[in-house]
Amino acid sequence: MRIASLLPAATEIVGALGLADDLVAVTFECDEPAGIRERRPVVVDTALPSGLTPGEIDAVVRDRAARGLPQYELDRDALHAAAPDLVLTQDLCRVCALPESTVAEALTDLEIDAHVLTVDPHTLDEVLDAVAAVARAADAEPAGEELVGDLRARLRHLDDVLADRPRPRVLALEWVDPPFLPGHWVPTMVRRAGGEPLAGVEGGRSVATRWDDARALAPDVVLVAPCGFGLDDAVAQAAVVREQLPDVALVAVDSASYVVRAGPRLVDGIEAIAHALHPDAVPAPPPGRVRRLEPS
Repeated sequence: MRIASLLPAATEIVGALGLADDLVAVTFECDEPAGIRERRPVVVDTALPSGLTPGEIDAVVRDRAARGLPQYELDRDALHAAAPDLVLTQDLCRVCALPESTVAEALTDLEIDAHVLTVDPHTLDEVLDAVAAVARAADAEPAGEELVGDLRARLRHLDDVLADRPRPRVLALEWVDPPFLPGHWVPTMVRRAGGEPLAGVEGGRSVATRWDDARALAPDVVLVAPCGFGLDDAVAQAAVVREQLPDVALVAVDSASYVVRAGPRLVDGIEAIAHALHPDAVPAPPPGRVRRLEPS
């Protein structure tokens, strides 16, 4: 089957199912399986300029949304040449990936007769369901059952390890300028990692807040998980949080790979955060995933 993945999370799922060789098109953000965007045509790119600060990104995104401009660009010629049988897309967040409506319009215009699967999980359980759905659409249901079973087993093991431990009060931030409280599966990730999430809407969208309100929550730990950024950038952006909450421990995490991307590596992210919160109970993850920054 020829699979076009227009969503990094879907590309990750396809790779985890052992179907990377079936991919015929990916996006500029697809980095899992490693090296996939160097081996396959990139049919989705960003419409945003490079080199912006978090505050500048927020301003540009808001401006383009207000003017009805897209955040992403679709290479229709490359998609047509890929001739996919299955197209994986999303309609969860127009800021995070190409929206389903743009994909549907392009497929109609290009006369591409492909099955389209829209992957729109809002919760951790729905992410696991999405893994199974991609497996079914790609005729790889047994591989999907095995993968989801392994992920659920790891989560159950973590629940057992952390069951009787004190839970630190955790404020997760998905952006720092301005600060955004978490949505969708992130509060659940904090809870499964042995923390008590202080704010955010489970299954809902992330929402902006004020630093005064963040301080009023009196967190023990702030999880710095800026959407789309890796660990080094999260550590750098933690300096903004440190200015606002100088006496609170910070946990910076590779959010792009392990927090905001709705794929199998969310479980890796939960395990990494759990180690940062409970280092004496949960083994350290591989380097590059998470870093705890104590107050000076």
